[in-house]
Amino acid sequence: MIFQGKAHKVGDHIDTDAIIPARFLVTTDPEELGKHCLSGLEENFIQKVAKGDILVGGKNFGCGSSREHAPLAILGAGIPVVIAHSFARIFYRNGFNMGLLLLEVGEEVEKISEGDELKIDTQRGEIEIVNKQLKIKVNPVPEFMQKIINAGGLINFAQARIKGA
Repeated sequence: MIFQGKAHKVGDHIDTDAIIPARFLVTTDPEELGKHCLSGLEENFIQKVAKGDILVGGKNFGCGSSREHAPLAILGAGIPVVIAHSFARIFYRNGFNMGLLLLEVGEEVEKISEGDELKIDTQRGEIEIVNKQLKIKVNPVPEFMQKIINAGGLINFAQARIKGA
């Protein structure tokens, strides 16, 4: 899978309430949640985002509650990938289950700046910072996990398998 978009960088310990504040949890519709993505951090964050852009976090991204609304809000905002130093474990699992690609890069995340143009090749395990002509190596996403992402999440993947697809 290849992803390309502009980097939107946030800090360390971005919790699920910053990703999608509790007052917006009256729906599970990704598009509606996406309208309020990261409004707990920056009220009008979504106005900066174009479909396909990439979110870049620091340490412990997605900490807090185990709500699935957080990865749904990110996807609903048109962001298919989050790169971070590290992820809270429950968010990491929920992200993949909802169809959100998450890439941990450790200290290499510091090479990425707000507004950088990123190109990600999940099969090669490579993040290219196009405007800086730099590359960051990451573990390739296992084929099984790529299938879950391609299907739009674990439920869609399982339904397709049950139907024999």
